[in-house]
Amino acid sequence: MRHVLPALSVAALVAVCAGTAIAAPSASTPKLAGTWSGHYSGAFSGTFTLHWTQSGTRLGGSINLSNPKGKYGITGAVHGTAITFGAVGAGATYTGSVSGTSMSGRYKSPRGGGSWSAHKTS
Repeated sequence: MRHVLPALSVAALVAVCAGTAIAAPSASTPKLAGTWSGHYSGAFSGTFTLHWTQSGTRLGGSINLSNPKGKYGITGAVHGTAITFGAVGAGATYTGSVSGTSMSGRYKSPRGGGSWSAHKTS
């Protein structure tokens, strides 16, 4: 009986560690850090460049828009294939999905919305 208790403790510790490794969110989180180029249409039409930084599911960086022209800070998140982010200075929010080196979705702004898509360039 003296040897059974330590063996059960080790087995329980291995099971907990294995369960933690399987549940780690970074294993299924797409890697989005880098530069993405895209276009948008609808209430506003034009092109954009995203420069993402990523920490787990959290996103940050900047977006350069052609219309309204400017560079804006962005923050967002990715969960599985779903992505959400916002450009506070431009007043726009973006939702969509990611698949490999492509992403697309819809945007909303105080003056209307539309669609967007992008692909990873570096």
